[in-house]
Amino acid sequence: MIFYRQSFILYSLFKIHNSIKKMLAIKLRQIGKKHQKTFRIVVAEKRSKMSAVIDDLGFWNPHTNKFEIKKEKVEHWLKNGAQPTDSVHNILINAKAIEGKKIPMHKTPVKTEETPKPETTPETASVA
Repeated sequence: MIFYRQSFILYSLFKIHNSIKKMLAIKLRQIGKKHQKTFRIVVAEKRSKMSAVIDDLGFWNPHTNKFEIKKEKVEHWLKNGAQPTDSVHNILINAKAIEGKKIPMHKTPVKTEETPKPETTPETASVA
């Protein structure tokens, strides 16, 4: 009898754990060889790199800058709360699947103003 209760509790905890909504992201998944990389645009868990793909939305080839995106599926997942990564966001804007501004991908260094150093002239230099 005790074993039955323990297994029922474990089963109910497993059921509750799987019912919790997980953060989904529309991200790039790399396929292809080392120097011939292409990417699939997929919906997967946000924090996991090797998680199972939930849905396939298209592909992107960075060498030829060719892409194919299923716009209906993208709209469906965006309505259901999936967040695109910065790279995917820019690709979706190029494909006109969504509207908005592109997100800058490179961090620009903050330039600080340098104070000019006083130049030494031969007159001010000490003679030894």
